[in-house]
Amino acid sequence: MLHQNIPLTIDYAAAGLSGTAQATLTTYVITHEREMDKIVSRPAVVVCPGGGYGFCSSREAEPIARRFLAAGFQAFVLTYSIKQLPFPAHLLQAATAVATVREHAAEWDIDPNKIFIIGFSAGAHLAGSLGTLWNRDYVKNALGYHNGEHRPNGMILSYPVITSGEYAHRGSFDNLLLDGKDDPEKLLEVSLEKQVSADTVPAFLWHTVTDAAVPVENSLLMATALQQNHIPYEMHLFPEGRHGLSLASFETGGGPEAVTTWPDLVIRWITDLKTTENP
Repeated sequence: MLHQNIPLTIDYAAAGLSGTAQATLTTYVITHEREMDKIVSRPAVVVCPGGGYGFCSSREAEPIARRFLAAGFQAFVLTYSIKQLPFPAHLLQAATAVATVREHAAEWDIDPNKIFIIGFSAGAHLAGSLGTLWNRDYVKNALGYHNGEHRPNGMILSYPVITSGEYAHRGSFDNLLLDGKDDPEKLLEVSLEKQVSADTVPAFLWHTVTDAAVPVENSLLMATALQQNHIPYEMHLFPEGRHGLSLASFETGGGPEAVTTWPDLVIRWITDLKTTENP
């Protein structure tokens, strides 16, 4: 297995940001063995841990990568910057991560048309930001990506932070926007249910109805926006479970047994999803 940390180099000034930020992409890549007759072109996931944009949760990082690795995926964990630069710094990091995976698709035995981004809580907001905002000029021009190389083929949003409105997880938006946390225009830009368009990528969402930290209305608002814009999506609501369940396994703190099924549901969704080549 190829396991390495790749620093992501980004020109933040090109996006109008002043300062620096550190982000790293950690690879969990199954390498081709000489004894095997055939090279397998695998799907890939880029994992964005949660943590309210205040830290990156270890429970939603390597355990997720290993779960998808065991299912035959190539997996990557994005350790994005924390309170160093405001939006869109994290979005540029996620875009660069997906583009990096696609750039190395042949080398890492990846199907370039099956690269997905998966996030948890605030990490799901980051994944959803890339899924909805990837085609914005301020992203493409800052990074020099004009051929869709940074566009994920789908997004998996796990108990996601979505809205900056009534059901907002306010701490996430404070950490995301920093000094701009009270700016109405910036809050609108990062309220993802308001940003869904025809360019938004297919989505898989899951949430627990009893989530007391990030209300389930976040997923419901996103699903409604996807429905209204005719974007393919699948959503699963589990009746019980606290926020931040990750895999709901013993390793990640446990949870209702029903919730442990979500990775299998995602894998089936990816298998059935009809993806197209990026523009």
